[in-house]
Amino acid sequence: MTTQLTQRTPQPSSPQALLTPTPKNKRSLFEGPLVRQALIDALGKFHPRDQIKNPVILLVTVGALISSVAVVQDITAGRGFSFNLQISLWLWFTTYFANFAEAIAEGRGKAQAESLKKMRTETMARKLINNPTGSTSGREELVPGTELHIGDLVICETGDVIPGDGEIIEGIASVDESAITGESAPVVRESGGDRSAVTGGTRVISDRIVIRISSEPGKSFLDQMIGLVEGAKRQRTPNEIALNILLITLTIVFVLAVITLKAFSNYSEAAAGFTGVSPVTLPVLVALLVCLIPTTIGGLLSAIGISGMDRLLQHNVLATSGKAVEAAGDIDVLLLDKTGTITHGNRMASMFLPVAGITGGELAEAALLSSLADETAEGRSIVDLAGSKYNTRLDTPAGAEFVPFTAQTRMSGLDVGSRQIRKGASDTVIKWVQSQGGQIPSSLQREVDEIARKGSTPLVVAENQKILGVIELKDIVKTGIRERFEQLRKMGIRTVMITGDNPLTAAAIAAEAGVDDFLAEATPEAKLARIRAEQAEGRLVAMVGDGTNDAPALAQSDVGVAMNSGTQAAREAGNMVDLDSNPTKLIEVVEIGKQLLMTRGSLTTFSIANDIAKYFAIIPALFAGLYSLPGKPGPLSALNIMGLATPESAILSAVIFNALIIVALIPLALRGVPYKPLGAAAVLRNNLLIYGLGGIIAPFAGIKLIDMILVALRLV
Repeated sequence: MTTQLTQRTPQPSSPQALLTPTPKNKRSLFEGPLVRQALIDALGKFHPRDQIKNPVILLVTVGALISSVAVVQDITAGRGFSFNLQISLWLWFTTYFANFAEAIAEGRGKAQAESLKKMRTETMARKLINNPTGSTSGREELVPGTELHIGDLVICETGDVIPGDGEIIEGIASVDESAITGESAPVVRESGGDRSAVTGGTRVISDRIVIRISSEPGKSFLDQMIGLVEGAKRQRTPNEIALNILLITLTIVFVLAVITLKAFSNYSEAAAGFTGVSPVTLPVLVALLVCLIPTTIGGLLSAIGISGMDRLLQHNVLATSGKAVEAAGDIDVLLLDKTGTITHGNRMASMFLPVAGITGGELAEAALLSSLADETAEGRSIVDLAGSKYNTRLDTPAGAEFVPFTAQTRMSGLDVGSRQIRKGASDTVIKWVQSQGGQIPSSLQREVDEIARKGSTPLVVAENQKILGVIELKDIVKTGIRERFEQLRKMGIRTVMITGDNPLTAAAIAAEAGVDDFLAEATPEAKLARIRAEQAEGRLVAMVGDGTNDAPALAQSDVGVAMNSGTQAAREAGNMVDLDSNPTKLIEVVEIGKQLLMTRGSLTTFSIANDIAKYFAIIPALFAGLYSLPGKPGPLSALNIMGLATPESAILSAVIFNALIIVALIPLALRGVPYKPLGAAAVLRNNLLIYGLGGIIAPFAGIKLIDMILVALRLV
């Protein structure tokens, strides 16, 4: 045991609380200020440097320019230009709506970045100068936080804002991290161990600490968060790049098809002796091309990727790349560090075992008295157990003298009057009792050995010359963790617990927690080897950790989720940071990753089906007038099964539908397709039935409705 105060991780009160996600920073999809800013930002995305990054929408913009030139030519030549003007305007709207979808997705991240920037104020730091190497003493000097560099030592006391990222090298303090995590409860940070990292912009609310700065100005964790949130707009993933290639290929196919359509039209008109104005003009061909290429998914592709990262941010998980979000949707194996992840960070008192002749109440009272000044998690858990099990609650007796724990004595306790109470390791307490002439009960060693065999830690309690009993300290599995692992199992994810404990202890905790496998006596090298072995068999691996010894494994894994409460090394090694430091949140991370992949697949299915339907809706109407005689419809008019009024209304209706469908699908792109743990076959079936069939039906219904409105308003 140690006399340092360590963090007791607060847990939800019930399994249901754990199973219900509680996203922070939740915003509605279309807030007024966000929409207004997105409307302005969408105009800026007409710049060639933005357009070139989305080839499909770039082609729409080029088509809009060509149509606009045709309108100018019509006006100059004194020809009617109403139809071509309407086509040109709706092509511009198509590009604008695609820009708007991306801008509103980016705007949600920018809003989060702005709230983070408000924390990045000019903080004054109490820098230690003229201090010997390795010393935390020296003269203080007040300097701006922006002038601190790696290795500088600063002092923070109650009420001070921590001026930069660093590691506590002396002291212990409660820190308010609500500005970053959204959690109102303060956390404990201390020197040594895996709870020593602090973040610039957070506030010390008790005690005094000495911090060694670990980041240069402008490169703090807060700065990285702001940069990542703002830079989310251009993070292309392999999946997205592959989809872009598919879209470009489809676009090239349709470009060739439309180009040959003009030659076919000219030949057919000449063969039929057609002498009127051909309906297949350049603006019509441009409009037809825009309707046939996959503009729907092309316009929403970027928004889908950005919104996936934004949904993670709403759960207080910061992803350093879009690739990490995608990979989260495909992981097969999850490795979790035991301590602080599956179990509470420290062993806690679970049982009082009195020896013969001693009641449980007597043992509980003595254990409580010996722990009143023990600020470790173990000590506090003894006080809590005595209160809950025996309703024993005592204040510090007058004149009491506390005996602190030391590495030499391996005991702590209290002296008050003639009473000397000690608790500690069995061998040291036994020697202490024997030194005072006391006798050791024959059952004591049996109890100690039994507790040790279970993987728990025995603490012997004695008063003066008498052994009172044993306290069992054990790893407490977090509430609801078994249900979480069962949920992961339904998603097809195998869980592996990693621990430094011996195999016997590891097996007991693994069985209680419900993990699928465990790795005992794990070193950093063993963790790394396990991840590489899983990856060599073609599996995607996720790792959750918070310590410096987890850093190599976090860096090697496909999805490395570092706890914000962990060390700087762990946070830098992972490709996600959980600001709440709640390891069980990985379920939401996986669901959001799957949502991103499913949303992209669903909208791609809809877009392709949509294009096919528009082809069969427009082409017949476009050529219905060919081979016709005065007063008699041509034979091709029979193909106009939708009964569209004219070739012009067919084209214009399709262009308008093509633009409006992007707007209609923006909420789905931002919110994501709801995820349910179904098999691949079921997901594919639902995808085809809902989005495939919907993509075929929607254009027929939408284009016909718009055609009727255009005719009623006499716009064609």
